[in-house]
Amino acid sequence: MSAPERIPPRSVTAAELLARGELTVRGRIREASNAALYCTVTHDGREAACVYKPVAGERPLWDFPDGTLAQREVAAYEVSEATGWGLVPPTVLRDGPYGEGMCQLWIEAASDDAELLALVDGEEPAPGWKAIGFAEVGAGRTALLVHADDERLRRLAVLDAVINNADRKGGHLLPAGRGRLYGIDHGVTFHVENKLRTLLWGWAGEPLTGEAVEVLKGLRETLRQGGELAVRLGGLITPDEVEATRARVEALLASGTHPEPTGEWPAIPWPPV
Repeated sequence: MSAPERIPPRSVTAAELLARGELTVRGRIREASNAALYCTVTHDGREAACVYKPVAGERPLWDFPDGTLAQREVAAYEVSEATGWGLVPPTVLRDGPYGEGMCQLWIEAASDDAELLALVDGEEPAPGWKAIGFAEVGAGRTALLVHADDERLRRLAVLDAVINNADRKGGHLLPAGRGRLYGIDHGVTFHVENKLRTLLWGWAGEPLTGEAVEVLKGLRETLRQGGELAVRLGGLITPDEVEATRARVEALLASGTHPEPTGEWPAIPWPPV
């Protein structure tokens, strides 16, 4: 599927189009675990493709409150925008043909972008790669799963630590060409308990970059009581979840390092890709 018109992903126009436009369902994204509908949205002579995930189509989860995944997706976008990194496509909460749901700009993955994940022989990654862990590849063989030592992925790893992403799979990474990379599917985020589960463990325990530290300091300010991001998140997630987000930012700044798996929760999502 391809977008009828490419709207600049971070522009105000894109968010307004998603929020105000007429939403028309074109098909269903079959591989999604919850109801995810491919749509077009039209407003004031502009049209773009988008994904609409109605709350009514969410499957219940044992560890997240029912009917909250759409709001969490929007909250992840709000945090992404606050970082200035623009890692999540424009995402809004709106009414649609099947009730309230998340509406996100469709991003067409670029086929010519650099490879981000790979399975390799050996016990150590080559230069330019970070080890994730060993995976069975059939016939009793294992291979080392690695991800690129890429600053875009490193930023996404920081974002995931802030929003407590419990499901960062390889299929949720969308290289969009021109050096852009987006992360999608943020429904299982912002839990008050530590549930970080990701493929991006390559920097675990390493010092945060200077850029990341400055971004986290900015998040700390806007997450204070009455801060712009705190207010925005307050309309999407619970007060306890907002407070837990503040605490994760403070913990990252206090440690100065990327988080490491705790062993209390599966570190890598399944299936990983």
